[in-house]
Amino acid sequence: MGAVAAALQERGFKVTGSDENVYPPMSIFLEERGIKLKAGYGAENIPADVDVVVIGNAMKRGNPEVEAVLNRKLFYVSLPEVLKNHFLRGRHNLVVTGTHGKTTTTALLAWILEKAGHKPGYLIGGIPKNLGQGARLNDSKYFVIEGDEYDTAFFDKRSKFIHYLPELVIVNNIEFDHADIFNNIDEIKLSFRRLLNIVPQNGMVILNGDDANCVEVARDCRAQMIEVGLSENCAQRIRDPKYSSKGSQFKLGEATFDIPLVGEFNIRNAAMAATAARFYRISDAKIQAALKTFAGVARRLEVRGEARGVTVIDDFAHHPTAIAQTLQGLRHRYPGHRLWAIFEPRSNTTRRAVFQQQLPDALKLADGVVMAQVARLEQIPEEDRLHPEAVVEAIAKAGRPAFYEKNADAIVDLIVPKLKAKDVVAIFSNGGFDNIHEKLLARLKDL
Repeated sequence: MGAVAAALQERGFKVTGSDENVYPPMSIFLEERGIKLKAGYGAENIPADVDVVVIGNAMKRGNPEVEAVLNRKLFYVSLPEVLKNHFLRGRHNLVVTGTHGKTTTTALLAWILEKAGHKPGYLIGGIPKNLGQGARLNDSKYFVIEGDEYDTAFFDKRSKFIHYLPELVIVNNIEFDHADIFNNIDEIKLSFRRLLNIVPQNGMVILNGDDANCVEVARDCRAQMIEVGLSENCAQRIRDPKYSSKGSQFKLGEATFDIPLVGEFNIRNAAMAATAARFYRISDAKIQAALKTFAGVARRLEVRGEARGVTVIDDFAHHPTAIAQTLQGLRHRYPGHRLWAIFEPRSNTTRRAVFQQQLPDALKLADGVVMAQVARLEQIPEEDRLHPEAVVEAIAKAGRPAFYEKNADAIVDLIVPKLKAKDVVAIFSNGGFDNIHEKLLARLKDL
């Protein structure tokens, strides 16, 4: 929302806005561009002469500004509609979708186009380290965008990616997620079918050919299609995957690609991005150069520091599959090291009991596990709530040390005496987790 607000201001619109909390770095970014911000919501924040109100998808009925918009019969739109009408029309839009790997694959693809000299616009749900920012809304003919299946707004329950006018779509994988808006996997598949139904015949769909759900949703797609994967049925088969502590290598066709990322899931992400780049006639040599220099994305297997020989890693993973893949990747990067996993159930799905059975299987891939209390506990009815104590109990029964503590401070108190030199601590949360990374590193340094 902030990046789009700044881009609209640059195009001559006068922009104001409200948020529940206004804080750096976004507040400084917007104020430097002359955008006035209001902390907290109030009907008086909406100017008398407003032309259009953009309503974010976190806004609900009952919000005083939402009610004022409806009562005053103002013209209002969602953020995806703004993107469609002001930034995506008439362009080559490359939309990256899937339950896992969207942010990394989008960042990889944007970096390949950048290194190839195309200066693409992009909108990414993270900060790619090569690019330094998550959004660039320029006038390039190429636009790379992370396509989220989450809903658009309280008044438009379709997935956001339906608005993105795709010429090329990557579908990394499809699993059940977002239990707050989808009832089952079939509803998620329907959203993906609707997306593939608007890809033009001269466009391209790049699918994970190893994922039965991806293959199923593309069955009646009228666009060109390429299946990418490790299995023999894939037209673009990933061959000879190799892993080391420094990264991964794979073959696609006759070309060999190296990436400084670990794990099979990152090989898949890179293969998807490379296949998309080939559709736009970017040479393998340019793709190889871009992949080799990719610096990763903040909060994706990001090393936050080292103290007393203990490495602390921050990762955004919050779905059991993503957690398992990340832990497997860390085994490649840190062979022979003891691996701890600390997990905060914070997403709308992991706070619910949806993954009560799957989470133990994912987390027990670590050598030791600590679970935090479900975030914003009071918002979830007790009968629907994940029970971290039961997750911990199941992991302990599998022979792994496993513990439950309510908050970051208690977790740091618990784990510090157990840590040894060469241990790796992977902290999984899609929120700030009360700055646990810095607290843990500070405590280790004080020993």
